[in-house]
Amino acid sequence: MGVGYQISTVIVLVSVLAGGCTCQDLTPVSDTAVVGSATPGPVSERSASAPSSAAAPTAGSARRAERSTTAFGGRTRPAAPSAAGGAASLVLGPLGRPVAVLAFPGADASRARTSPRISAGRLTRTLDRFLGRYGGRVTAAAHDLTTGRSYRYRPGLQLPTASTSKIGILMALLLRTRWQDLSRPVRQDAEQMIRLSDNGAADRLYRRIGLQAGLAGANRRFGLTRTFTPAGRCLDLHCWGITRTTAEDQVRLVRALAVAASPLADEDRRQVLRLMEKVTPDQKWGISAGACEGDRVALKNGWLRHVSNGRWVTASTGLIRGHGHDYAIAIIAEDSANMAVGVAKVEGTAERILNAFRGRRGCVAGGH
Repeated sequence: MGVGYQISTVIVLVSVLAGGCTCQDLTPVSDTAVVGSATPGPVSERSASAPSSAAAPTAGSARRAERSTTAFGGRTRPAAPSAAGGAASLVLGPLGRPVAVLAFPGADASRARTSPRISAGRLTRTLDRFLGRYGGRVTAAAHDLTTGRSYRYRPGLQLPTASTSKIGILMALLLRTRWQDLSRPVRQDAEQMIRLSDNGAADRLYRRIGLQAGLAGANRRFGLTRTFTPAGRCLDLHCWGITRTTAEDQVRLVRALAVAASPLADEDRRQVLRLMEKVTPDQKWGISAGACEGDRVALKNGWLRHVSNGRWVTASTGLIRGHGHDYAIAIIAEDSANMAVGVAKVEGTAERILNAFRGRRGCVAGGH
């Protein structure tokens, strides 16, 4: 069963011999859910009751730098409204090269030539109109691993990962210990963390990989350059949920699950994808909105709510495979009025980006 928490994040500078650390105070909440209401309510993996006030910083704290309330996870799918909010930028191929230049090992040159070209301006304007209905900030990145085509919306914008960072925690763990060598309790934590978005399981595995230092080291191995987790030993280990990242970095991460030239062994990559393909049904929202019927979708979603302004972050990252193409895609939306609006932004963005990749024929014959 997933574990729901409401997190009162108190980031403080602590005077200790080893230097400052970032700390959090976490308050458990009830194991029920009210998600996506017109007035934002506290939502975690399954929670609806309000948190108690944050605990006071420990005696060693010098000052409070920031305070926000955050809810991680995703146990219930909200009813998404019909619209979503942004500004954008497009890149075709790696580093802006023409579409015929292949970005990924194993990309198919013939498919690159026959796949639809993406109109940078048209797709950007389409997303601006759609997302402008809501306001807030959205960043997205998508790569067709089959042809090398790529797209970035608001490149470089760093937003919180929420529970999507659990993918990185598991991948970091597998860099240290192969899946086949993990103990049964650790495997169970991995299953709970990915499939149910269990925060307690994530805490245990985050500790096992060495907290921020372990996650940062793994991120470097996977080529992530704009992803940062608060340093130090958090009181309740939820620093992983306020990691800031770019959509491009998240695409690099999930790409490492799909290509042979990966720091992870083949069997370990398959295990991560297996878990991402089997997330609990009420967590299958997100980038899956851009999939065609019959596609295989491996994803991890997350959300958080800031107490300072009551606004929401929703994120969805993963792979969509089928109809002759493998797509790696990541979308993060911040400053949404409620979770349902955030989900609408993510899903509407996924639909429009993948429609552009597939062209007029859509899901028929891979869109070409």
